[in-house]
Amino acid sequence: MENINYKSIVTEEIEGKFVSEIKMLNTRDLPSNDVLIKVKYSSINYKDALSASGNKGVTKKYPHTSGIDAAGIVVQSNVTDFKPGDEVIVTGYDLGMNTPGGFGQYICVPAEWVILLPENLSLKESMIIGTAGFTAGISVRRLSELVKPADGKIVVSGATGGVGSVAVSILSQLGYQVVAVSGKESEYEYLKNLGASEIIPRNDFQVTDSKPVSSARFAGGIDTVGGPILENIIKSLSPLGAVTTCGSVSSTQLNLSVFPFILRGISLIGISAQNYPMPLRKSLWDLLSQQWKPTNLMEIYTEISLNEVVDTLHDILNSKLKGRTIVNLDL
Repeated sequence: MENINYKSIVTEEIEGKFVSEIKMLNTRDLPSNDVLIKVKYSSINYKDALSASGNKGVTKKYPHTSGIDAAGIVVQSNVTDFKPGDEVIVTGYDLGMNTPGGFGQYICVPAEWVILLPENLSLKESMIIGTAGFTAGISVRRLSELVKPADGKIVVSGATGGVGSVAVSILSQLGYQVVAVSGKESEYEYLKNLGASEIIPRNDFQVTDSKPVSSARFAGGIDTVGGPILENIIKSLSPLGAVTTCGSVSSTQLNLSVFPFILRGISLIGISAQNYPMPLRKSLWDLLSQQWKPTNLMEIYTEISLNEVVDTLHDILNSKLKGRTIVNLDL
């Protein structure tokens, strides 16, 4: 493997506390995998913040470099599928969890995790989408199998977040009438610009309703937060409606009966981007680079340097971010 010194955000446990800071590492210390990649961009995700704060359910061993997203250029490859100079994307799998991730200027990963950058995307654009936008894409793909634009309104929770922002944008482009749920009144204009036709304050939507079902208001939904908001979406779906779920920042628990499912025939669809099958992964990236590419993609991101990553990870844990935040590893 190449012998290259590089910068990386390293999280380590010191006297029972987890501390993250920039350190100089060497590529010879990376795992001996198929493809060595110089990372140009990464992005900030909730799972990154969990890893950097010492969550052993995400990362088992420290010191560790987080970053579940990476886009960059192949430096060295042991397989014929990739050659030096190729622009590539790596998202999900074990990247940034127990394998050194995209908050380092180099990664070395199995070839099975890597895809070539689609022609209609830049490396930067691919990370504005990133795992969050990819998760939104899976959610829209699964929801659209059961619910069509003519069926009625689609509700999106956590709408100013990474998954929610991209979901609102894609759904509106596909002709759906989107209702956004958000606790950030200052960002209502942002949501309207993404394509939301209606906005519901989060406080109005997370009140626990003791009734087994509520008035049918939505044909479908994309939930990113879990807990009472997901419960209320489920209870307020129309007959044969569907909702996807991919997050648990509100709660991992659901307190409801089977009645919405057996009285209205609704579907609850779990979404996991981490090990999404490669054939489906490639086809979805093609969609996200073409028909589903958000028209306002360059308006929904903030760009930061490695020096700003640690503070930004604290911000995402405290729900202070909107849209997507990407990391430029050359800054």
